[in-house]
Amino acid sequence: MTTTLIVLAHPNRSSFNGTWAEASAAACKALGHKVLWSDLVEMGFDAVERAELYNGNGNCSDFDPLKVQEAGAKNGDIPDHVINEVDKLRKADQIIFHFPLWWFAPPAVLKGWFDRVLLHGDMHTVEERFDTGRCRDKTALFCVTTGATEAECGPSGKEGNVQLLLWPAAYTLRYLGIKILDPVVVSGVHGYHVGADRTELEQRLAGVLNDQADLIAEFERRSAIQFNMDQDFDSDGRLKSGSQSHNPFILPLN
Repeated sequence: MTTTLIVLAHPNRSSFNGTWAEASAAACKALGHKVLWSDLVEMGFDAVERAELYNGNGNCSDFDPLKVQEAGAKNGDIPDHVINEVDKLRKADQIIFHFPLWWFAPPAVLKGWFDRVLLHGDMHTVEERFDTGRCRDKTALFCVTTGATEAECGPSGKEGNVQLLLWPAAYTLRYLGIKILDPVVVSGVHGYHVGADRTELEQRLAGVLNDQADLIAEFERRSAIQFNMDQDFDSDGRLKSGSQSHNPFILPLN
């Protein structure tokens, strides 16, 4: 049985983002999946990693998150609410993230979830990352809304190319070895539409919800974001000259 984890990062479960997440869950259940939920705002997920969350580290003046996470993974000193999220992530074959773009990035609660749940020494190690990541058996999909229009979020758009804005979040998962599918982006989603514009938006969003079952059914056949393989980098971690670059964030020296 496929296990799918739905991660929702929006403060309003009845928003389009929340309704879209519910549509993903319903489509997965219809296919016989076991569905796990992480509604980060509803559950009050604490997004800020800090010393006092770990036993014996509350007075630590030189708190080192990586070292504390690694030690905590070894001795069982990880906060229960983080362990619960780690357990869901371990069980998941698929992870579907539903969130809006705010200030050209995912909401802070999702970044905090990455910071705290993708534990160093547990979900990844120095030796087990990227091509050798511990989560190579998992696949993820971003279902994203933007307030800006499709044109504004395109390659030449004033708001910046949404595919590039999503790259840091995608590369975070790539670090763990997760396969990341090409994102689904729904643009122009905000509460200021009136009249015919509002009617058009509602019809468009209804279409997205109606199509979600087909999208989930085709999940594994969806194309994936391309990343450079470990072998494309030299011993200093630089992309080798002549190696193909898949995005503007990593370019060969010449």
